Amino acid sequence: MWLKPEEVLLKNALKLWVTERSNDYFVLQRRRGYGEGSSALTGLLVGTLDTVLDSTAKVAPYRILHQTPDSQVYWTVACGASLEEISQHWDWLQINIMRTLSVFDSGDDITSFVQGKIRGLIAEEGKGAPDTQEQERFREAVLRFEHLFGLPRQEKLVTYYSCSYWRGRVPNQGWMYLSTHFLCFYSYLLGNEVKLALPWDEVSRLERASSVLLTESIRVCVRGEEHYFSMLLHLQQTYLLMQQLAAYAVTRLFDKETFDADHPLSDPPRITQRALEVHARNQAFRAFFRLPCEENLCEVYESFLWLPFSHHNTLGKICVSERYLCFASQDGSQCHLILPLREVLELVDPGSRALSVSVRGKRGFRFSEVRDFERLAATIRRKCVPSTSPQHSAVTQVSSVQTPLEMMVGQKKAVSTEALMNVFHPHDTENLDPKMLKERMKEQLWQIHFAEYGRGSGMFCTKKTRDLVVRGIPETLRGELWMLFSGAVNDMAVHPGYYTSLLEECMGSSSLACDEIERDLHRSLPEHPAFQTDTGISALRRVLTAYAYRNPKIGYCQAMNILTSVLLLYAKEEEAFWLLVAVCERMLPDYFNRRIIGALVDQAVFEELIRDHLTQLTDHMSDLSFFSSVSLSWFLTLFISVLPIESAVNVVDCFFYDGIRAVLQLALAVLHHNVDSLLCCSDDAEAVTILNRFFDSVTNKDSPLPATVQQATGDRSAQPTVDITDLIREAYENFGNIQWEEVESMRKRNKLYVVQTLEETTKQNVLRVIAQDVKFSATQLEELYWLFKRQHFISCYWNQSSSTLLNHDPSLPYLDQYQLGHGQFCSLFSLLLPWGNTFCLADQNEDGLINFREFICALDVLYNGSFTEKLKFLFKLHLQPDCGGDGVIRKSPERGRGKFDLQEYLKQWQDELQKKDDNIKHLPRINQTQFICLSKTLYSVFHGDEEEEHLYCAVARVTSLLLRMEEVGRKLHTPETSPTGTHSSTLDTPSDTPGDPPSPAAGGDWSFSFEQILASLLNEPTVVRFFEQTVDADTLIEYARSAQLRDARTHVK
Repeated sequence: MWLKPEEVLLKNALKLWVTERSNDYFVLQRRRGYGEGSSALTGLLVGTLDTVLDSTAKVAPYRILHQTPDSQVYWTVACGASLEEISQHWDWLQINIMRTLSVFDSGDDITSFVQGKIRGLIAEEGKGAPDTQEQERFREAVLRFEHLFGLPRQEKLVTYYSCSYWRGRVPNQGWMYLSTHFLCFYSYLLGNEVKLALPWDEVSRLERASSVLLTESIRVCVRGEEHYFSMLLHLQQTYLLMQQLAAYAVTRLFDKETFDADHPLSDPPRITQRALEVHARNQAFRAFFRLPCEENLCEVYESFLWLPFSHHNTLGKICVSERYLCFASQDGSQCHLILPLREVLELVDPGSRALSVSVRGKRGFRFSEVRDFERLAATIRRKCVPSTSPQHSAVTQVSSVQTPLEMMVGQKKAVSTEALMNVFHPHDTENLDPKMLKERMKEQLWQIHFAEYGRGSGMFCTKKTRDLVVRGIPETLRGELWMLFSGAVNDMAVHPGYYTSLLEECMGSSSLACDEIERDLHRSLPEHPAFQTDTGISALRRVLTAYAYRNPKIGYCQAMNILTSVLLLYAKEEEAFWLLVAVCERMLPDYFNRRIIGALVDQAVFEELIRDHLTQLTDHMSDLSFFSSVSLSWFLTLFISVLPIESAVNVVDCFFYDGIRAVLQLALAVLHHNVDSLLCCSDDAEAVTILNRFFDSVTNKDSPLPATVQQATGDRSAQPTVDITDLIREAYENFGNIQWEEVESMRKRNKLYVVQTLEETTKQNVLRVIAQDVKFSATQLEELYWLFKRQHFISCYWNQSSSTLLNHDPSLPYLDQYQLGHGQFCSLFSLLLPWGNTFCLADQNEDGLINFREFICALDVLYNGSFTEKLKFLFKLHLQPDCGGDGVIRKSPERGRGKFDLQEYLKQWQDELQKKDDNIKHLPRINQTQFICLSKTLYSVFHGDEEEEHLYCAVARVTSLLLRMEEVGRKLHTPETSPTGTHSSTLDTPSDTPGDPPSPAAGGDWSFSFEQILASLLNEPTVVRFFEQTVDADTLIEYARSAQLRDARTHVK
């Protein structure tokens, strides 16, 4: 165990301790009388003396001392009851501490660092203490966190760790605080204070790293700066938690995803470490077994499963969710099983910690050596609810005779109940063509597999299953097995009638997605006969429209039409819809949206795999981004866009069984097959030609499809051909060691970088467009953009019902991706320039939200405008109706769910770009109430200025002058006198006393034009000088950046 460092004299230690190991900074010692060759009497004698003379011997017979070469004082840092225990501590010091100590210049610094680190480790181990002590420690940590970093109380501290933060080559021992939106660190050692608060939404890299100086550390990159954290007691656990928090920030702030009320991550101020771990565990569980998004991992049991086909038990884990019982082996057999609980008919408990589960089809599964098997049996019995939900099964008997194309007619639209391939290319059982004979042999192999391993739900999936998939699934079984392997069969079973009702709701509606779908319908496999008729086109339209209506965040994206076309060839229309759901929402997450983040992430993963497996290409090409750009279509369409349809379906077979791993393996195999030619390329164009020529040479020699269906790619007689089955087999043989867990880890690691790269591109586009219209420098514009973006995120941090979250529309241009509501805008604007409530005037399109263009244009006038422009801004500000900031968002017509007029939207932006300044003559007159408010605003603007008193007097003089002018003008137009014969003038002499404007005459309201106010103020040099002076934008921006979070703390309730 680690000990609180205590001083011990070496002269006492030499009498009673034997040195076992030593280095420049640490000594491992054994007490005499213990260990091999020591008698019991010696141990008793030495132990007695040791107890009297050395108090450290009361702890354990082994200890580790810290020393420095220039000191005679030693410090105890660890002890142990056995050599194995103390060796673990010694090894940890060797790996994590030794290299670090070499950077210090003095022995005192080394000792201080070691003492701080050991105390941190003791505190870390103390976090496993009883609940009451742990809760007390955590409350103390929360108070320190709030005091040190000044964040709102709603910012939830998830956990904290002892670690070292590296600033240059010097480590700073302190504490890392992980909260829902920030990575914080604090250290105070030898008078040196280090304080960090890094937002998760600005993290671009988060990965484990190692170097000569640091054996293991966590590298965090934020806005181009790298931060290293090391010497963590549980580094992997800490890294995974940091990864989860960063992923949560991306999901909630960039993707604008919201969670159901009962989700553990639904309320940011209540997120805990356990909630994050549960969420990550559920995600991994659903991804591995391809289960619907509603499923959560409830219970896990270790057990053996009897494999009837190999007559032995395999060790693995039983995972139980709300509606499924799943099993995955852990002994290398790669066997997994999914049992829908709706299929369970009987549960037999033969005793001896074993369970037998019977399902439909007179099949049984025997689990043995189940820990807590009684609890498992009770869980299964409780969850088993027999159901008659429709399932995709080739063995289902059909009671009525079916025509080649049946139609299940709803209220409005007809739904095809037959795969298009069966309609346009029915299976000919009498054909004795060699290719058809091979196809029948494949079918027989699968029938044998079904007989041994089962069919449909509850089929054992093993290495043999994968081998059959690699050889190509038979045409007649492709739809059934796609549904099974993808998990779409489960989605369809638990949502009966969903697709038909969805069609009734969405067909006939008009939206931007519908327009894009109509445009791409006839570009989807145009060579195939099925999509040269209305039958295929109508089915494709219905599936794509239904999905766009189901998931408006994705809507429709190019490449979805190509994939859906292939799905319709081998699956019924409703099945094709659920296959599309499985692909878009589970198997290829974030692929089919406006930014195709998922595809770009997998491109980054592909680059990593190239560096690991194709080193000759890495040595030849320093920049591998070429392969990412050229392979994007491979991933988006699963090679359908580059391979003939008869070959591409074999790739889709492997994809539905192994997921994205199969696509990555095949992409690597394509490069490996052409590596020699690629190494000889002189430019990118030549490399593209080589790859296109290779894809043209890929064939499927065993395909039974007729020539009218196959996609010819030119004359292949002049070049050698490659069979798709051989290419896929080569991919599995050469790159089959790529594990699913490895791919998922690389996906998480690269997603942050991809998201931040896209954000950087968006920022550059926005600044490039706006820089033409404002006078800010490039640096100032960039800083203001960061402030605006941070304010947008702050509005989402602690409020799950934020208006910016609820009204987010991913289809809007990049200029509108980040917007502020009334409260957020006023808070930020007051930090930069407190000139009143400018929200309504800045909201040019009157939608209740301010985008960055509107924000920067308003700020540019106040920072860089002339005296006339600033005064006109204030004048127009007080002409606006009261903007109460009630939080109501008045969305523009183009943001609704109705039809989107793109030309009208572009014309609106063009009008804004070409809009000239309003002519001052066309400005309306300001009335009595508005003028009083204008005067008060001027007083507040002048507050704090060096010439404040003179400015107040100037405003008072101008106010009095304007009122006298108005009174004179009124007399000229109405010469009547009062009953007493005197004019009822209220003002005879001007007043130089600052204060509220004088009250007007009782005879009605008065008003002023902008020209009158401008001319009057031009006669006051003090006022002109105030408005014409240069605004120190850099200082104000720096102040706003430092005060933004502090200001948020005062506004968050």
